[in-house]
Amino acid sequence: MNTHFDMELSGRGGKIDHILVASIILLTGLGLVTLYSASYAFSRRFFGDGIYLFSRQVMLAAAGLLLFTVASAINLELLRRFIMYLVLGNFLLCILAFIPGIGVAKNGASRWIGIGTYTFQPSELVKVILPLYLAHFFDKKKDTISNLRGIMAPVIITGCFCAVIFAQNNFSTAVFLAFNALFMFFIAGVKFRYFFGALLMFIPTATLLVLQKEHRLRRFLSFLQPESDPLNAGYQVKASVDSIISGGFWGKGIGQGTRKISSVPEVHSDFIFSSFSEESGFLGVILFCCLFTVFAVRGYVASMKNENPFNRLFGCGLVTMIVSQVLLNIAVAAGALPATGVPLPFFSAGGSSLAITLSMAGLIVNISRKRGT
Repeated sequence: MNTHFDMELSGRGGKIDHILVASIILLTGLGLVTLYSASYAFSRRFFGDGIYLFSRQVMLAAAGLLLFTVASAINLELLRRFIMYLVLGNFLLCILAFIPGIGVAKNGASRWIGIGTYTFQPSELVKVILPLYLAHFFDKKKDTISNLRGIMAPVIITGCFCAVIFAQNNFSTAVFLAFNALFMFFIAGVKFRYFFGALLMFIPTATLLVLQKEHRLRRFLSFLQPESDPLNAGYQVKASVDSIISGGFWGKGIGQGTRKISSVPEVHSDFIFSSFSEESGFLGVILFCCLFTVFAVRGYVASMKNENPFNRLFGCGLVTMIVSQVLLNIAVAAGALPATGVPLPFFSAGGSSLAITLSMAGLIVNISRKRGT
């Protein structure tokens, strides 16, 4: 490989933010330990092997760390050259999830693509590609975003991704991506009146979409009145809250939690925070919050100090994508929001989520090395 191509492929110079990298490694390790404890009983019961989910997660974590390494070193300008191919490819992957023999349907949702014994969720990749596209667009077209016509392209791209993900029966992820896209529109300098118009359209549309499916309506009503359906729609969140409270100040100890065995559904996935809280207690939650705060602060500071508008927008978009997902997952587990299917980054079982989260973290580290470029 010649020297010119090497320079094209890799990002140049810059000092690695060791505190940021350490927070990512610690979160990954803590997530694996938590998953081992939370998933052991489930794996033994349904797969006959207590470490089935854990061993798969370790393998995918290794792949994710490889992606992290590549993402932290790659030349971001190289990605920008192929931005429309990446957008189109990601959109086609989302479409493939609907095709029998390629897509894998679970519980009425067509969100996955089968790859041997593993599955990949294309909507997770959107969490990288959409911020990349928006940062690229707003950097190149910053002089044209003062009028509605100037922002129609990113509006259409965002709308197409949200629409196909919603069609996969993944309402929560579609809304999540829409709000994160709006954040990037905001920091890019799009006029405030357009956000007001978007809100006027979003509220009735979201209301109709919630009413469209019985399970969404039941979840929302059970959130408003938790005691109205404690054994069905409200059971999962109530069990999660009880598990969090049961941890007390000190926690029951890693591996000593009992509610994960039979009380909390999906405790290894969307509700893994309740298992972590039961076993580590209030002190563990404080540690968890401190680690994510360090990650968020270092990521935001590195992004905001970057003189390159693309790097600044892309970094802020990626950090917000991860942090908002953490806040959303915890809010659901604590009963502060209606139940959704959004995993906890670095912790929840699911190779797609972990691999993509580590890739995003690698890109944030990449941007942190280029503060002056």
